[in-house]
Amino acid sequence: MKIGKSEYALRRKRLMSEMAPDSVAIIPAAREVTRSRDTAYPFRQNSDFYYLTGFQEPDAVLLLIPGRRQGQVLMFCRDRDPERELWDGYREGPEGVVQRFGMNDAYPISDLDEIAPGLIEGRSTIYYSMGHDDLVDRQVLGWVNHIRTQVRTGAKPPGDISDLAFILHEHRLIKSDSELRIMQRAADISSEAHCRAMRECRSGRFEYHLESSIQHSFAEKGARFPAYNSIVGSGKNACCLHYTENDAKMADGDLVLIDAGCEYQGYAADITRTFPINGRFSPEQRAIYNVVLKSQLAAIAATKPGKKWNHPHDVTVKVITQGLIDLGLLSGNLNDLIESGAYTDFYMHRAGHWLGLDVHDVGDYRINGKWRPLEPGMVLTIEPGIYVAADNMTVDPKWRGIGVRIEDDVVVTQSGCHVLTSGVPKDADEIEALMAAA
Repeated sequence: MKIGKSEYALRRKRLMSEMAPDSVAIIPAAREVTRSRDTAYPFRQNSDFYYLTGFQEPDAVLLLIPGRRQGQVLMFCRDRDPERELWDGYREGPEGVVQRFGMNDAYPISDLDEIAPGLIEGRSTIYYSMGHDDLVDRQVLGWVNHIRTQVRTGAKPPGDISDLAFILHEHRLIKSDSELRIMQRAADISSEAHCRAMRECRSGRFEYHLESSIQHSFAEKGARFPAYNSIVGSGKNACCLHYTENDAKMADGDLVLIDAGCEYQGYAADITRTFPINGRFSPEQRAIYNVVLKSQLAAIAATKPGKKWNHPHDVTVKVITQGLIDLGLLSGNLNDLIESGAYTDFYMHRAGHWLGLDVHDVGDYRINGKWRPLEPGMVLTIEPGIYVAADNMTVDPKWRGIGVRIEDDVVVTQSGCHVLTSGVPKDADEIEALMAAA
């Protein structure tokens, strides 16, 4: 289930068709990052570079030069090195990059500073995203400055450096059929992991027991890494939006909130479920849970092409605010409470974000200052929640420390949307039934 070489070529061709005449794009790969002393974090490729190449090695740079007769698509990469490959694994080398990844030409990365200035000289615009890699930032500026020193000899330095993200990230926002197949697989693997965590949950265990169960489930299905640090928050920890300690003992009678998704073939899933540690919701837990679920189902129903990005969020705000009134957690007029933002004491985040190669994926949410309309092929999360802080003295004690979030991944279709993560239950009765059957 991999994206073919021809699709990567089409992506590069489309990008070059939207670049300015006489321009060049420079897209660096990620680097290996030191974890401690002489050990590195697991390598994760830069998403823009991966989107255009499918190449998974560090220390590489892609150059796109539309109109260049000798070849428009060039890559600089690590040379073959039998000694290093004995220790660190196979390298493609320039020949492999041309043969297997469709480059017109390739060179050793050690030749970059020597060759690159000649490739960008005479080009009017450099497309490059500054601020992500200090070393490459300095290299690019150094090449431009070097050309400027040669102006008296007739050299023509680029007159503009533009951010490639303005073009490329709009392309990444709309997923292809092959991308959606991979994202569905990531969603399926993640859904199975959440179901497994529900079945294995017991009071007296620690949050990290569920975290380890989820990560084991990911890995045994071919997704070696989570797309982000998993959140397993029980009791009042569920009210901390990005809680990641995951080290508390889970208590009978509390809820546990799990926000976890795998990365598969570079693409992220992002699911949140909240369920009772002992397998049975208390009346108060169920009441809050059902308000959140109602808001999420309404938002999913409101996710359609042509609707503005903000529309599903606004739907969740209305449903949740009314629910808080009904439960006695807020009092007053619905519209006034929304206008004043009073609901944000309990629901303080947005209802979702784009999803793709990055868990918080790229793409603008506004166009010319206005919320953009949804389009088929966009993938987003829908994740409303209610969080009643344990130290909130303005509410009845029976509500304190209850935190609930429900999150699914959806793709916008021609007529509405499709939920990628429907494989894990979210109805309260269905959750209880799954846990009782374990």
